Amino acid sequence: MIDFNKAFDRLIHSEGGFSDDTRDLGNWTGGKVGVGELKGTKYGIAAHSYPYLDIKNLTLAQAKEIYHRDFWAIIGNAHPSIKFQLFDASVNHGHPNAIRMLQDAVRVAPDGQWGKISQAALDSMETNDVLLRFVAFRLKFWAKLTVFDVYGRGWTNRGADNLLYAAEDN
Repeated sequence: MIDFNKAFDRLIHSEGGFSDDTRDLGNWTGGKVGVGELKGTKYGIAAHSYPYLDIKNLTLAQAKEIYHRDFWAIIGNAHPSIKFQLFDASVNHGHPNAIRMLQDAVRVAPDGQWGKISQAALDSMETNDVLLRFVAFRLKFWAKLTVFDVYGRGWTNRGADNLLYAAEDN
């Protein structure tokens, strides 16, 4: 069974160390290339989302605390395999985008807000079906991004890893 510690270890495998790539909008405190200060991303904690942090000197323990507090419990009742996938997507795409992908996966109108209708739809579906549909919507999301030619190989590998995790967890 996957818990937060295992989910975090997987996430760090995808997120890695410090990056201050000027092409990555998340590395800028203003959330757009060239807007604000270039503070970078470390362990997946981005300057765009956390402009007040000293990203370069962020410790792994601090990152883990942030992930537990801000990302792990964004929906209430879900199979741990789905919870991991949503956790990973929330870090990579932001909470509202990740929720919309899960809503698409469970066939409800994607509004980025998790509520009773979304939860009922999730509860009515087989876990494996949700997992496969969710990762498919992530792949489609990545493919639409204008920077896919720059980062797409890494994102595709992340998606493949998540399919392998889904098979392991389900």
